[in-house]
Amino acid sequence: MKVPRLRLWLATGLVAVAGGVGALTAPAAHAATGCRVDYSVTNQWPGGFGANVSITNLGDPINGWRLNWSFSAGQTVTQLWNGSMTQSGAQVTVADAGYNGTLATGASTSFGFNGSWNGTNPAPASFTLNGAACTGGVTGSPSPSASASPSASPSPSPSASPSSTPVASKPCDIYAAGGTPCVAAHSTTRALYRSYSGNLYQVRRSSDNATRDIGVLAAGGTANAAAQDSFCAGTTCVITVIYDQSGHGNDVAYQGPGGAGGKDTPATATSESLTVGGGKAYSLYIKPGNSYWRDGHLTGVPTGSAPEGMYMVTSGTHVNSGCCFDYGNSETTRKADGAGAMDAIYFGTSCWFGGCSGSGPWVQADLEWGLYPGGSSSWNPNQRAFTSKFVTAMLKNNGTSRFAIKGGNAQSGGVTTLWDGALPPGYSPMKKQGAIILGSGGDCCATNTNLSQGTFYEGAIVSGYPSDATENAVQANVTSAGYR
Repeated sequence: MKVPRLRLWLATGLVAVAGGVGALTAPAAHAATGCRVDYSVTNQWPGGFGANVSITNLGDPINGWRLNWSFSAGQTVTQLWNGSMTQSGAQVTVADAGYNGTLATGASTSFGFNGSWNGTNPAPASFTLNGAACTGGVTGSPSPSASASPSASPSPSPSASPSSTPVASKPCDIYAAGGTPCVAAHSTTRALYRSYSGNLYQVRRSSDNATRDIGVLAAGGTANAAAQDSFCAGTTCVITVIYDQSGHGNDVAYQGPGGAGGKDTPATATSESLTVGGGKAYSLYIKPGNSYWRDGHLTGVPTGSAPEGMYMVTSGTHVNSGCCFDYGNSETTRKADGAGAMDAIYFGTSCWFGGCSGSGPWVQADLEWGLYPGGSSSWNPNQRAFTSKFVTAMLKNNGTSRFAIKGGNAQSGGVTTLWDGALPPGYSPMKKQGAIILGSGGDCCATNTNLSQGTFYEGAIVSGYPSDATENAVQANVTSAGYR
């Protein structure tokens, strides 16, 4: 559920603050100061929520900022991006991330976070910036000499330092900035948030059934493939879990005994190696009989007719027509429960309704009871095949009237809109159940096995209907990742 944006207008005199936050060099009597804070809840689910906070500097330039507020109902910040955070009781302090610490007059910056709540979730009543309250007006008179002091630069944050190049925004940072935060984020190759420093996936070796988590080399970085190579040396390994980076706990486990339950088996961990950002990584290489699943309907994955979007990076060279190489929203029952029970990206060569042009592979929408190339069971003439080694596939669905399918080369260029229009007849409203599927259709694996094959490198599911601009920015980030 989305809460309307709350605009909070406060007045401030910007002052020096302990902890390395910069100060204005002009005398306080001459400095023009002021700011505005926009706080909005972008997504809410039982026990948790996502929020975006925007700061606009209305006064003279500042170099280094620190924003404070208090929660009134026991909320807790669990994950934050585009800044560094501390919380003591109800009091929250967010400092800049180094790369976003300088704000010229009229400039804005923003950060986002996930939090927990219990019962009610009111917005904070007030904010202070660098120790002083703001009203949204400007106090003092502008002074040409008022500028950020070169000697009062902000202290390095955990995610950036003056001697290092700041980590650029990643797909889930971009989605959050667009008001459609990730509720599930999976990858075996890299972090999908600039601040993510946790584990990507788990491997299990056959020699002794021991497991090891494979993380990133640095916050916002690529996979530590050397850790997998060392652990799996002299034996074979499979990938048992792909961890959720969003903070919602939506880890997907293989569908089979010892995993998420069912008849499938985990994928071999070393079927395909590649380079991302110049470093070695491994893909999730799905063969018939491999798939992954998670029931996320209580942990943020959209249900019913709630809007959602998603993307994945896959491969145009490891495909088949088996049903169905999917990533997205599926049934919690793991049964084909009817039209609209699924909302997942499909990639492969299946021509479900017949009449296809060419041999694919194509990006289509698995909405249950059909793989849709467009807004009906008839072939969509705007469809095209994506045969490159690395492919970006996107799907978004507003839940009631409209959906869009996009695809592109994950190494260069933008995404092509294949369909942007009405949902197929019988699919309005959608009836999503909120499970996450990866590598199979919705009803394949509880009592039988998956017939599809495909490759998964990264992907995310978001709450809300992403804008084209947001999706274009995500594609730009994917192409800059250096998949080779």
